Amino acid sequence: MKSQNNLEVVEQFMVSARKTMATVEKIPANAELLCNYLTTSTGDELVLLAEPNDIDSALFSIFKLKENVVTLPTNEQLSKIEISVTDSFCGIAATGSVCVSVTRNLSSLVSALTHKHIVVLDSKTIVPRPRDIFSEKYLNGKGLRHSFSIITGPSATADMGPLVRGVHGPGKLHIILLD
Repeated sequence: MKSQNNLEVVEQFMVSARKTMATVEKIPANAELLCNYLTTSTGDELVLLAEPNDIDSALFSIFKLKENVVTLPTNEQLSKIEISVTDSFCGIAATGSVCVSVTRNLSSLVSALTHKHIVVLDSKTIVPRPRDIFSEKYLNGKGLRHSFSIITGPSATADMGPLVRGVHGPGKLHIILLD
């Protein structure tokens, strides 16, 4: 059973992520449920799946079998893919951010190139504050062994006037929390 403190951190993460304009859903950690949820979220569109680095790959096993899911894209496919799926090694409750590894598989590419980025995050890996990513207390120092991007909400910029989403990365960020 989860401690009350962890439940509070998960709730704070969900509130913070939604404030950044990300969407968040919490589901049980089950391969069939995750496949159904990802299929509903992506429809028949071509989806680029970065092989998971930090979440059990068995949870993605059913989804990977779908005809529209690509794990080793060709250049032509890369030019057409609008939706990507990655895992995240941790989340940050205070900011609603997710941390995506950039050194293995296609995670870095996948998290930046598509219109919609779906991130799968284990709710047990959410830390209270950004500095806790590097703490032995929360993640056993895992943040010190990763090169990663911190992603906070969909890409947005107001460099040239009004706020525009999706200029420097995905215009939509959807986080699936595995409970």
